[in-house]
Amino acid sequence: MEDAILFKPMVIFFGLTNSSVMFQIMMNKILRDLINIGEVMSFIDDVIVGIEEEEGYNEVVKEVVKRLAENNLYVKPEKCK
Repeated sequence: MEDAILFKPMVIFFGLTNSSVMFQIMMNKILRDLINIGEVMSFIDDVIVGIEEEEGYNEVVKEVVKRLAENNLYVKPEKCK
């Protein structure tokens, strides 16, 4: 048994094991088309809206928040920049 490679599963703060991978997959699915056209980047629980035109920024942010709400996810405004 000494030669066996053992690992400890990563436990996320809300008690689910290895959930960050599944959460990333879910975020990619929710925001897929916005990610593909380069308006949004997502990494686990961070969503970055990066578009060059300032006038389209608010619409993209509204779309991201709408999609998150449709999937029972939310954002904390105090954590947004």
